[in-house]
Amino acid sequence: MRLKTVLLSLFAAATLGTGLAHAATNLVANGDFEKTTNGTNKQLSATVTSEEKRTTISGWTSSNGNDGGYNFVLDSATAPTWDSAIWLKGSGNGYDPLDGRGNIFASDSQYWPGVLSQTVSGLTAGNAYTLTFDYALAQQVGFDGANVDNFWQVGFGTATQDSTALSIANGGFSGWQTASMTFTAAGASQVLSFLAKGTAPGAPPFLLLDGVSLVSAVPEPATWGMLLGGLGLVAFAARRRGNKTA
Repeated sequence: MRLKTVLLSLFAAATLGTGLAHAATNLVANGDFEKTTNGTNKQLSATVTSEEKRTTISGWTSSNGNDGGYNFVLDSATAPTWDSAIWLKGSGNGYDPLDGRGNIFASDSQYWPGVLSQTVSGLTAGNAYTLTFDYALAQQVGFDGANVDNFWQVGFGTATQDSTALSIANGGFSGWQTASMTFTAAGASQVLSFLAKGTAPGAPPFLLLDGVSLVSAVPEPATWGMLLGGLGLVAFAARRRGNKTA
């Protein structure tokens, strides 16, 4: 019985440590794209603007070298309707407009896509960081054809990684996927970037992005302290039980 109690306590301490690690500070600002400078459901501008049909995502820059590129911040509930700046196919294909995502970033890999970027600060050179994000592939209303091999090319400083490519049949929706990547910081700040890539011309694919998070891949000191403290309490309790038994 005593061994069982100790093992359960160890499991609880480990779970606590894991939970604290997951609660680590997200170093990405506005990773859910909820904050904009001129409203949502609009095409992105390279700079802050008051133009009626353009906006920017706070903390992020969208640019293809000339302007904001064919990038959009959409309201996920409006996206599969004609009220959306880009009307995505969402009838009977698995797209759920009531998924509670709020704003999502959308980019067409085949038509002047722009790079979405943000300078992330507070890094430690040489440390590893875990990047996670949700992404999906949808198609614009008014166009037909399958879309294959569409992915996010992710940059972190000079390093790049690609998300797993998504493919959909004509009028389909991929469903939301979660990507996880590990990068090593080369300095105290790095530029994090996303660029839509794909090989299916002629059938406008829109890559969607949401929930961007970057956290230290190494547990923070507070996490280790809590975990070791929990293990210490477990050991103390086990010792007391042993003394009482004796």
